Amino acid sequence: MIQFRYIRDPLFLICCGLYALNRFWLKPHWHSVFLVSWFNDVLLIPCALPPLLGLHRWLKLRSHDAPPTRGEVGLHLLFWSILFEWIGPHIFPHTTGDIWDVVAYTAGGVLAWFWWNRAALQLSSRPA
Repeated sequence: MIQFRYIRDPLFLICCGLYALNRFWLKPHWHSVFLVSWFNDVLLIPCALPPLLGLHRWLKLRSHDAPPTRGEVGLHLLFWSILFEWIGPHIFPHTTGDIWDVVAYTAGGVLAWFWWNRAALQLSSRPA
């Protein structure tokens, strides 16, 4: 079985680097609606889920070191979407809820899940 590496996961490290690149270099210099509005949202699951699952593992709330399951990705995706796009705008009046942010979170979550589970998906697609 392949072990999930949490904060040493290559996708986590690459996406955190992309987040920093976008935040400190691309957004200030390139005026792109995608970079300003949704690029960092796509990175939410790949950047936030590994350390959170590592914390769950450390607290014994997660009993395995396998890659994130669909349920783990989906549950966190749902939680963060509600928190950031529905509750957040009620607490912080200068923010607004945006369905396209949820689409970006979902796209990043789906791509991350496929990346993290690629080995298992390859094994299951082999002919018997």
